[in-house]
Formats: sequence, structure tokens, C-alpha cells
Amino acid sequence: MLMFTVLIMVLDHSVLNVAVKTIASPAPVGIGATQGELEWAINSYTLVFAALLFTAGLIGDRAGRRKTLLFGMAVFGAGSALAAFSGSSTELIAYRAVMGLGAAFVMPATLAVLMNVFERDEQPKAIGIWAGGVGIAIALGPLTGGLLLEHFWWGSIFLVNVPVVIVGFVAMALLIPDSRDPDPGRIDPVGVLLSIVGLVLLVYGIIHGGELASLSDRSVLLPLVGGLVVLAVFVVYEHRVDHPALDFSYFRNPAFSAAITATALAFLSMMGVAFFSVFYLQSVLGHSPLQAGLLVLPLAVAQSLFAPRARLAVARFGAKATCTAGMMMIATGLACFAFFDASTPLWALELAFFVQGAGMGHVMSPVTVTVMQALPREKAGVASAINNTFRQIGGALGVAVLGSLLSAAYRGGIESTLERAPGVPDEAKHAAGESLEATLAVAERLGPAGRVLIAPAHEAFLVAMHLAALCAATVTLVGAVVVATYLPGRRKPGDGPPPVPDERRTAGVAGG
Repeated sequence: MLMFTVLIMVLDHSVLNVAVKTIASPAPVGIGATQGELEWAINSYTLVFAALLFTAGLIGDRAGRRKTLLFGMAVFGAGSALAAFSGSSTELIAYRAVMGLGAAFVMPATLAVLMNVFERDEQPKAIGIWAGGVGIAIALGPLTGGLLLEHFWWGSIFLVNVPVVIVGFVAMALLIPDSRDPDPGRIDPVGVLLSIVGLVLLVYGIIHGGELASLSDRSVLLPLVGGLVVLAVFVVYEHRVDHPALDFSYFRNPAFSAAITATALAFLSMMGVAFFSVFYLQSVLGHSPLQAGLLVLPLAVAQSLFAPRARLAVARFGAKATCTAGMMMIATGLACFAFFDASTPLWALELAFFVQGAGMGHVMSPVTVTVMQALPREKAGVASAINNTFRQIGGALGVAVLGSLLSAAYRGGIESTLERAPGVPDEAKHAAGESLEATLAVAERLGPAGRVLIAPAHEAFLVAMHLAALCAATVTLVGAVVVATYLPGRRKPGDGPPPVPDERRTAGVAGG
């Protein structure tokens, strides 16, 4: 049942990526959303989701995880129904934010319930299956989106969530036991408020930097710096208050901090590459949204196959060796994009995706186990929220940083061609240099005269993609060094069971 819940949350996040072109089309096909509006249709979900994850985890530990799950599912379902019938881009952005609110209450609760249902020795297997469910959702998202768009209108990608949510809601109400922290302590409203404000500012700055393809613009730097300052105040306040929302002593555990770092860096790289691989598959190679979804299938299949079995590798080789090898596999798969071009055979592309998925399967399951088992069972909601928050921030940062790098490199490669191209109005040259899609749109409007832009645009994009892919691979290698240095190695037969967190040290922690 928990896998079912994770499936719908992750599936919705990935299904929208294949529908952006359709939603951008004029009515009645789409709603005529601009590039910026499309980005915010995706990012409003991410902003609300990431900003409220920690708070939702605290609430779940206090109020009960099943109640939190049911509330989140109800809100997510309502937001999906409203998004399906959006009459404008503004409505779609607002309803996607509502969906993000629901998802923020669902995701921490799924792992928290899992940690309380299964005993410690069964948790790695359960978390592996949970992580495999994420891989299945990654596969089904583009496929589902492509199929729905071929037969129905764009709103169907959201409306399909509603019956799934209804079935899931009823099943969870009947089957999932409730659990909560028996001694949550006093509420820390100041800490909770600081965490929300800081995360909103930080994530907004990252997202806006991705939109502008620049992290140095004043409108980006102000929220970024403001978010970091507020979060720094949050850390100082939590160290001084006697009932903190978050006990920062957990970060003194090197394995816990390394696992969190690995999660963020892996998603930074993977989400950044996923962002530009859509344009590579559809705009350079010429595949339809459904075909592009099929091409990504090996990544998801590999993750769903290896994630549940990663515990076997950990038992034999240790978390350090397993996760280091997994990060190296991800880096290898990402680096392959530095050598892809318009004539790359499909088998090479599929192999690269499979290697990435296999690497993710061997990383996400062990690091999630490390994070969840570092905190007492009563604090499982906070542990899950911390894990998901760093994952979301890493993913948003990947799109922003690698997207900015891609955009800057592309503009540098296409600018001279646009300046020399006959028939391109001066006012259109700047807009055409923003992205591959923008250049191709100008070329299409120019008709036969615009054909001279297509080949240089593809070439400039490929050069930019190669640079971004190498940067993503380098970031992942940094993650490999972190896990190789700080994650625990293989436990020897005489070492005894791993230590259980001392629950007494969290007796005064409020809600977390």
C-alpha cells in the first residue's frame, strides 16, 4: 500500500515533463502557456513540496502518520482534479501548488509508517522495495503521459490521479496502522516557522536561477542569501532552545551526514541531466513524447530491479563499497552523454540509462536505510522529511545549476549564427538564443529561410549538453568520495548487531 502511494506521487512529478509541449499549445489543444509559466507549473509543486516536508514530518510524528497520509492524499487528489480542468496558466500553477502541499504530507509519512511496521532487520528489505517503487514510477510516468496525450486532452494526466487516490485512500484507512511519537515534547513554533521561511526562500532562489539561467542575478541572489541566512538562524536557535524541532546532534554522525550528502548530490546530477535529456531525445533525435518515455525505460527498470536487492550487496560488501560503486556507475552513465550526438545508436543510449538506473538502485536504498536507522523509530517522520528535503533541494539545484550552464553554453555557441542569419529580426535574436526550443521555434516561423538555423542549433546544444554532462558526472564523483570516506564498511561476523539510536537523548525534542 505504501508503494502504491509513492507510485502516484512520483509518477505525477514525472508525467508532466512529457506534456509541456502540449500544454504550451494554443487552445483547444493546450492553454497557451509560456515557457516561464510552464516552468512554474512544475516548480510551484516543487517549491511547496520541498518547503513543507520538514514541517509535515514533525506533524506526522505528533498527530499520527496514518492521519497525515490520509490528509495528504485527500489534498493531492483535490489538487489533481482542479489542475485537470485549469482554464489558464495561473490556475494550473496554483493547483499544482495544492498538489505539492498534499505530497509534502504523504512522502515523509510513507517511510515513517514503514519504519514502525517493520523491525530493524527487516527494514533494509522494505526500504529497498520502497525505492524500487520509485523506479517503477519513473518508468510509468513518461509512458502514462505519452499514452494519455495520444488519446485524450492534456488535463487527463492529472485527472488520472483521482481514481487512484480514492482507491489508495480507502485502502490506507483500512489497512495501515497508525503510529506517532509517544513523547513528542513541547512544540517549537519559532523553529518550524524559521524552517519554512528559510526553505521557501532558498528553493525559490534556486528555481528562479534556473528560470533565468543565472545564479548571479540580483533577483536570484537575494532569496538565495536570505534563505541561507534564515536557515543559519534556524540552526543557531535550535542549538539554544531546550525543545528544538530538529536535534542537530544527528548530523554529528558521519554516516548520517554522508548519506544525506550522497542523496542530494545524486539527485542534483540525475535531475539536471533528466532536464536536458528531454530536449536531446525529442528535439535533436526527433522522438515523440511516448517514444522518449520508452527510451528512458531502462533507467527505471534497472532501479526497480536493483534497489530491492541492494541490501544483499550491503550484507556482503558493506554500505561503503556498495554506495561507492553505485555512485561510480551513475557518474559513468552521466559521462556517456558527453559523447552522444545526433547519430548515436539507440543501444548506447539505452545502456547509459541502464547503468544510471543500476547505480541509483545501489545508492538510494542503502543511504535511505542509513538515514532512517540513524534516528529512533519515534522520530521516523523527521528522518524521512530530512531525507526528502535534501533530495528535493538537490534536484532543484541540479536543474538550476546545470540548466544555467547549459543555457550559457548554448547561447555562446548559437549567438554568432543568429547574428549572421538572414531574415531573423533583431528583436527575435536574443529570445532565439535562450534555448534550443526557442531557436527551432524561430526557424519554424521563418519557413524555408529558417532551415539554416537548425543544424547549428543542434550542434550548439550538443556542445552545451556535453559540458553539462561532464559537470554532472564530476559532482557525482564527489559524492562517491564522500560515501567512500564516511559510510561504514562491511560488518564482520564478530561485530554484533549495529547500534540502535539512543532514544533517551531525544526525550526533549518537540515533534522531531
